[in-house]
Amino acid sequence: MAERPLVPGGTAPHALVQDIAAPVLTSDDHHHLLRVRRLRDGDPISVTDGRGAWRWCRFGTELVIDGPIECVEVPAPSITVAFALVKGEKPEIVVQKLTELGVDRIIPFVAEHSVVRWDEDKVHRNTERLRRVAVEAAMQSRRIWFPVVDAVASFAEVVAVPAMVAADRDGAAPTLSAPAIMIGPEGGWSASERDSLPTRVGLADGVLRSETAAITAGALLCALRARLVGESGPAA
Repeated sequence: MAERPLVPGGTAPHALVQDIAAPVLTSDDHHHLLRVRRLRDGDPISVTDGRGAWRWCRFGTELVIDGPIECVEVPAPSITVAFALVKGEKPEIVVQKLTELGVDRIIPFVAEHSVVRWDEDKVHRNTERLRRVAVEAAMQSRRIWFPVVDAVASFAEVVAVPAMVAADRDGAAPTLSAPAIMIGPEGGWSASERDSLPTRVGLADGVLRSETAAITAGALLCALRARLVGESGPAA
């Protein structure tokens, strides 16, 4: 029987359950763990409600509780990344990586120069897909607090988010005083949007693709929050 680590991680899988007090795996998760991960009866598995609570269980036809409910405080400050829709499977990649990094809220949106625009049917279908991607990435990265993935928003709705700043090549370095960054489309901001942009922050010396900029923004903010890097002051 495999030994369990003290916290979620290592080789033990991590799964989302609806009720942390009486955890039950979904049929899809149980099938994946049994047939793909090849778990055996009694192997350790951590489960979470995605809202700050988790515990250890043992795998089997039914989960066997093997530890108390542990509660983790919500990370502060909450980190938000908004990104203008991009082509193909890139939105899924952005959501996956932002979730792995620890971003708390992810907002896809449409800007005036956005090439990609979803109709009403696609908004519902694609939003559900992005939320599934976030859940899978949160389980893979052993998150206890799962991110919120918003439905597609408008430029005005994103600008109105508290503490929102906009990524711009000429901006200053990001700081945790503004832990929400919006990333524009490949075609850049329109003239009217540029006039409405909030404070601007820079992410790199060069020009980044939209999906790269979104992931970079999430990485920088999460690294600042985890104190892996320090906030830089103005150049002397």
